[in-house]
Formats: sequence, C-alpha cells, structure tokens
Amino acid sequence: MTDPDGERPPTCVRLLLAEDQSMVREALAALLSLEPDLEVVAQAARGDEVLPAARAHAVDVALLDIEMPGISGLDAAAGLREAFPDVKIVILTTFGRPGYLRRAMESGADAFLVKDAPAARLADAVRRVLRGERVIDPALAAAALADGASPLTEREREVLRRADGGTNAEIAAALHLSQGTVRNYLSLAIQKTGARNRAEAVRTARDKGWL
Repeated sequence: MTDPDGERPPTCVRLLLAEDQSMVREALAALLSLEPDLEVVAQAARGDEVLPAARAHAVDVALLDIEMPGISGLDAAAGLREAFPDVKIVILTTFGRPGYLRRAMESGADAFLVKDAPAARLADAVRRVLRGERVIDPALAAAALADGASPLTEREREVLRRADGGTNAEIAAALHLSQGTVRNYLSLAIQKTGARNRAEAVRTARDKGWL
C-alpha cells in the first residue's frame, strides 16, 4: 500500500528492466509501476548496459529480455549472477523455446516467463523469486522436458552462431581455430541437428533455442 501522501513504501522492490524495444519496455515499466510494492528504478536497452545499471541503482530484481544488442540477456544474467549473487533474475522472452529455458536456468535465472503473460503474473513472479521460489512457465517446462537437452557442445554452438553469414576463414580467425577444425565442428553440428546444410543447422538450432 502507498502511504497517505501517495509515496511508495520504504520496502518497495527495486526493479531493473532490460528490453531493446522501447515501446515494449516502457509499457512493461508502466504496468509494473502500478503495483504498490514495485518500482522500476532502472531501464536498459542493451545487454551490456545491465551490469552497470544494476551497480548504479542497487536493484533487487532484474527483468531481462533474451535477444538484445551488445550481449544477450542470458549472458547478462550470467554476469549479473556472478557480480551480484543476491539480485534475483527474471528472464522474459517472446520466443518460448525449450532450449532457452535450459540455458536460462544454467545462467542462474530465478524465473522464466513469456512476455505475453499478464502483468499480474509477472508481478507475482517478482514477489515469488524474492521469497526464494523458482518460477517457470509451466508450458515451457513441459516442452523442455519433452525436447531434451541441446546436443551441441559449447564450441559447436560458437561455430554455428558465426556460421550465419560468416565464412569458414572468418570463423577460424575469430575463434583462433584452423579452417579444418571449423569444418569438423560444422559437420558435427549439422549431423546433431539433423540438418542438410549449415544454414538449415543454424535455423534448427535457433528455433530450438540452442543458440
């Protein structure tokens, strides 16, 4: 509840909202700010802005989109968990991909929700993670169990990420590998994704949330 002067209570939860689409970010911030015990104290449009914003504003909970410029929300979550282990992390995504859920949990996220969830559910998730609970969209949890873990190794993922538009020579230079090694990793990734070529392997891995 607010006090008689309309001020928020001193125990108000301080939120960081990271989302690259300004209209979506502002809409979420407005909806969350309607909750009497929640306050959006910082916003970020890039993944690499998350850590500085969390440091500057002493946030309690960070709500992170997955796909952002700079670094992804999953990478930002991992950095945030290492630097500020007490900050709770809620991953928000438009793409309900089971592979994203697994990677979010590996990065230290406390909750994983799709963006089209009602604002009341998001606010409830914030309160629940502060109580020490883990909150996962039930449909995504079921899909992740059915889909299984990613068959790709971390190195195969790195090569496949760069294979979308990058030549073998460019990938080799970026990752300090030989072109023959890059070809081997790509071949393994194509086999594991059941694809016919590298472009299809990239699409399949992205659709499943493995990249």
